[in-house]
Amino acid sequence: MAKPDDRSNNAERIENNIAHTLQNMNEAQDYAKAHADEISSEEQQQIEQKNQRREQSIEGMREELQEEVQAQQNGQE
Repeated sequence: MAKPDDRSNNAERIENNIAHTLQNMNEAQDYAKAHADEISSEEQQQIEQKNQRREQSIEGMREELQEEVQAQQNGQE
């Protein structure tokens, strides 16, 4: 028998994922700044590209969070 879909903690889970992704972005930026004279331009570019992908991911998660909050407000938990 399949488990019922428990969406009661989805908003919290999404918020945690956003916070974790933001933390990773900040750590990557800090690393790049601290080691700017030690890392290659290719590695610097890779860090920047990864952070761009993280930003896109965060945008998607924020949209998902809004949908989840609306669903909870409408009693669709």
